[in-house]
Amino acid sequence: MVTIEDPHSKVLAYSASNEAADPLRVQSILGREGPREYLRILQQWGVFDRLRQTDEVVELPAHPELAIKHRLAVGIRRSGDDRAGTALGSIWLQEGERPFKAGAAEVLRGASAIAARIISRSLDAPSTEALLIQRLFGARGEGVDVPSVAAALGIPVTGPAAVLGFALSGEASAARDRETLGSALRLRAGAFRRDSLATLIGDRAYVLLPRYQSARAVTAWTRQLVDQLESASALILRAAIAIPVPELGHVARARLEVDRVLDSTAATFPRDRVTTLADSRTAVLLGEILDLIAARPELHDPRLSALIDYDRTHAAQLEASVNHYLRHHGDVRAAATALSIHPNTLRYRLRRAQDITGIDLDDPADRLLLELQLARHRRDDRPRAARS
Repeated sequence: MVTIEDPHSKVLAYSASNEAADPLRVQSILGREGPREYLRILQQWGVFDRLRQTDEVVELPAHPELAIKHRLAVGIRRSGDDRAGTALGSIWLQEGERPFKAGAAEVLRGASAIAARIISRSLDAPSTEALLIQRLFGARGEGVDVPSVAAALGIPVTGPAAVLGFALSGEASAARDRETLGSALRLRAGAFRRDSLATLIGDRAYVLLPRYQSARAVTAWTRQLVDQLESASALILRAAIAIPVPELGHVARARLEVDRVLDSTAATFPRDRVTTLADSRTAVLLGEILDLIAARPELHDPRLSALIDYDRTHAAQLEASVNHYLRHHGDVRAAATALSIHPNTLRYRLRRAQDITGIDLDDPADRLLLELQLARHRRDDRPRAARS
């Protein structure tokens, strides 16, 4: 006799019973979950840990004093990047009038694999509402009928809205982290505004706040949310806000703008952890210019390569000297102080850099080009993990 339960021991399905069903099975089916006293015993025996963490079939001997018959149990787990996978539930097999056959454990393990695929497909298949929300954000093709979608979701078509985007930072990008982020955002956004909508698209999460009351309140809530999720779930996030969005027809475009901001703040994290499109316009545009230069080798200035090669050969620190000089707007004394060297030493290095590159540091066009090339070089030199 078979019972299938979810990760919280709620009964999802069961086979027909006969006179051999013990009181535990009867109570579990009638109450739609196992009796709490029995669940505590299983917890003490370590049964749930084994079901969650391994593929082995767990054998539970009969306990006449508890009116419990012989059972076999196996976890239902979704395969994942880690060894444990994700617990989806468990299958329980109670012995009837005759003992289990020799291959019962192997059959039960196979049933677990089939159940995992079926439950995973069910969980992964987006609901009608989820599909509508993703279409509104522009993730399911173009040509969305905004008034119809808004009517189906029960939100206003007109009036200013806010679109928020969230990206996991560092190495936190596993499927489990994304699911945790999605669930947390739906709950917290719903508490902030009952008409909010949240969705996961790829590695990022998005929230729509229709007819927000205050841009300042939205920004403050977003900052608070990022801090709370880091404290409660150890999720390190970056957030970007597009506000105001004139109407729902502009939500997909606002999402693209939010993505541009999130792409740019990856380079400055943890600075600009929560920012708006308006506040980060310079960083976004500069980042995209640097991306364009990086992607086209013909735009790489060979004069900077010559300077870097000279530094590598002679340990001369000319690139760092030029970089500080430009960052301090040509103030030799300030740049020398930052480098902890004498101003005359810096002047010598600058002359040497000009001799090697042929770049005139007094020429505004040369300075602008060199600053862009140096910024591109710094980006390329950053560790890969810092760019995510």
